[in-house]
Amino acid sequence: MDRRAFLVSAMTLAGLPRFAAAQGPAKPLRIGWLSAQQEASLAPYRAALRQGFGELGYIEGQNLLIEYRFGNDQLTRVPELAAELVNSRVELIIAQGAAVSEVAKLTLPVPIVYVFSGDPVSAGLADSLSRPRGNMTGLTLMAAELNSKRLEMLRDIVPELRRVAIIANPEHHGVNLERTNSEETGQRLGIEIRYYPTPSLEALDIAFAGIKADPAQAISVFSDGFAVQNRKLIFDFASDRRMPVIAAWSIFARSGAICSYGPLQSEQYRRLAGYVDRIAKGAKPAELPIQQPTKFETVINLKVAKTLGLSIPPALLASADELIE
Repeated sequence: MDRRAFLVSAMTLAGLPRFAAAQGPAKPLRIGWLSAQQEASLAPYRAALRQGFGELGYIEGQNLLIEYRFGNDQLTRVPELAAELVNSRVELIIAQGAAVSEVAKLTLPVPIVYVFSGDPVSAGLADSLSRPRGNMTGLTLMAAELNSKRLEMLRDIVPELRRVAIIANPEHHGVNLERTNSEETGQRLGIEIRYYPTPSLEALDIAFAGIKADPAQAISVFSDGFAVQNRKLIFDFASDRRMPVIAAWSIFARSGAICSYGPLQSEQYRRLAGYVDRIAKGAKPAELPIQQPTKFETVINLKVAKTLGLSIPPALLASADELIE
């Protein structure tokens, strides 16, 4: 082969996709998955991630190898689990939930793609959504402006709604954005907002005592890992007081809230695969803007509504993506 033919051949091969092997099987993409949560709680989201990979031509166990690490609700385990993944020679790490902030402190030698429930800017992960920092980028579930819609839903469900208690973890990045949006909306709707910061079980007990002493007609829960882990305590308290609860994530409506309205979480995990693919093909994390939710879902728990003696307006029923009966 002469020199010109060799150069043409080399340029052609360089332009082939990662897994389009001309002379034999390509090397599988090897990535890590890192979460501080328990494995079972994340099964639906990992299924959505696999779907996203499948749409891009990746098949786990063939051209895609994933090393999974779960902290089992112990955030302190994240550094050791991250080290294990790096030592196993993964090319990239997917970080999930509360593990994201811990991973950001470690300065790992591989790119990080994350899905994060909070605000990345407030968390120090980015200068803006269009400007991620370092070797990390990903997707956020935060959409603070949706608190307005949830309060409007409560107003339509609860006759003469005048007072709403907010239960929120003040350590969740972006909580101030959600609180401001809720208070501004409350002022517009003529609803008094009472804010109860709940970073711990002790604080949650204090919040319950405060709500008992100064009763509200409904509770709005700001969705985060702490609220998910302790949702039964919240729902039991609300049920005893005959107070409807609303939140962002569908897990709350399926567990005892009267309604949830927020990001379609499975869609965010499906989209995550696209960023992994782009980075695997040479894109730099800092060049990929942090993506916000684009699809949303409404889940209504009719069983809870019936128990509380509340009627769901026909327009809201018609717009629901899921009805729990």
